[in-house]
Amino acid sequence: MIVKQFDNVSVLKQANVYFDGKCVSHTVVFADGSRKSVGVILPSSLTFNTAAPEVMELIAGRCRVRLQGEEGWTDFEAGQSFSVAGNSSFDIETFETVHYVCHFA
Repeated sequence: MIVKQFDNVSVLKQANVYFDGKCVSHTVVFADGSRKSVGVILPSSLTFNTAAPEVMELIAGRCRVRLQGEEGWTDFEAGQSFSVAGNSSFDIETFETVHYVCHFA
């Protein structure tokens, strides 16, 4: 079940801006101290590095992803998600603006 909103959270006012503005997100902090980021990726081809494991939940848009060590690409669209290992990376090609929530493990 996709949650449409987060209640009782704090949002850091300073945006996280990556790749010359092609990816912009805000950090959301929950009462238990856990964090997620909510953002958009404009149409582009990018490589993200991860420190901790992540789950990328697509809220809108479509893209294709290649995880570190994989040769092939996998297509994703709104309502789907993919997992990325910690201390890893992934390539993403967005075909339209992608809205996402990044869940940190």
